[in-house]
Amino acid sequence: MQKRTLLDGKKFQITIKRLCHQLIENHTDFNNTVLIGIQPRGTYFADRVHQELSEILKTTSIKKGHLDITFFRDDFRRKDGLVTASSNTINFIIEGKQVILIDDVLWTGRTIRSAMDALLAYGRPERVELMVLIDRRFSRHLPIEPNYIGQQVDCVDSQKVKVSWKEQEGEDKVVLLSEPSILK
Repeated sequence: MQKRTLLDGKKFQITIKRLCHQLIENHTDFNNTVLIGIQPRGTYFADRVHQELSEILKTTSIKKGHLDITFFRDDFRRKDGLVTASSNTINFIIEGKQVILIDDVLWTGRTIRSAMDALLAYGRPERVELMVLIDRRFSRHLPIEPNYIGQQVDCVDSQKVKVSWKEQEGEDKVVLLSEPSILK
């Protein structure tokens, strides 16, 4: 397995900070904007964005939640064994709000479609924007594009993007994994 590091260390932190400044440009004070991290991996990213925005704006009033999409996925019945969902931690209504959906990697768009369906249980937002750390272009199954992108990666379906979070794996890092090509 070949590895190529896309983001790590200081560059990882700078990317998050840049994305936060882009959010501030578009949402100013966040009075009508909420952050929603898509479980499982988007929650780490959402927590980081929330923390950074709170520090930059010197406020504790930015609303943030975590959204589980397990039973909204179109493939959840295809998995072997019992499917277990995580709990949602959204203690506010999103009716009429600007929602920033946050996930670590955008690949086919199916996760985002599921999240949009799951969001409706909390009200009808005025607008939904998408923020991703990594955008795997050219792999979409659905016409979904992010509004805020940490880094775009052009890769084939056989390659895998792995995001490691300090909170879970002990380091902040994004790597592109590829099978070595075998030429005969």
